[in-house]
Amino acid sequence: MGSFSIWHWVVVLLVVLLLFGSGKISGLMGDVAKGIKSFKANIKEEEKPADASMAAESAPPAGTIAGPQAATATAATAQPATPAAGRPAA
Repeated sequence: MGSFSIWHWVVVLLVVLLLFGSGKISGLMGDVAKGIKSFKANIKEEEKPADASMAAESAPPAGTIAGPQAATATAATAQPATPAAGRPAA
């Protein structure tokens, strides 16, 4: 069984060229190249705004955040719910 010889690949290449023609294949390869260039350009465009947004996010937020002392103060003032005396919990 082995691999295909060079003559097998030559025949396959000739059949592909006859079916699609050399113009369609070169046009297809040109479209692939345009797609790759477009993809690279879009990647570069996305990287630039991402850097600017990271700088904007590093600024401190405008507002205050309650620290752990405020959380313990509200927990101490809250009253726990107690079940009614004499009744079993359902």
